[in-house]
Amino acid sequence: MKKSMPMPNHPNITTTEARKILNKFNCLDIAPILKPSEIELVRQSLILLTKLSHYQILGICADTAEEALLAMRTYTHAFGYEVPTDLPVVEGPVYIKLNGKNGLCYLDSYAGHHRGVLVSFQSYDEGGINEMYGHLPLDLFVEN
Repeated sequence: MKKSMPMPNHPNITTTEARKILNKFNCLDIAPILKPSEIELVRQSLILLTKLSHYQILGICADTAEEALLAMRTYTHAFGYEVPTDLPVVEGPVYIKLNGKNGLCYLDSYAGHHRGVLVSFQSYDEGGINEMYGHLPLDLFVEN
């Protein structure tokens, strides 16, 4: 699954600032509702770290398959990945895992209470971005 270029533009946000912005989502069981002023900063932070890592793994927990699939489509589009297809639609809460390195993706029923998106940044280099953030809002990249 190759990334498409160019990535969306972002202002001069530093890696340190991006990490600080995203750290507030760590260890949250349910993603918070963001203020409009916070949405763009969180988006920019994720996109910057995406550009600085080799690939990402997404974990999406949602109340419905429809909600999870929308999150997957909007996050993968923002990160420059092709959107996986042919995923089953199941009733009730679901979990989607997408590996951006090889494009493997699955959707399954989910009995847990977590809701939101986990983004795990993966780098081949020891000093690269190798961190996970979340739970982030499911609708973070949905344009209103």
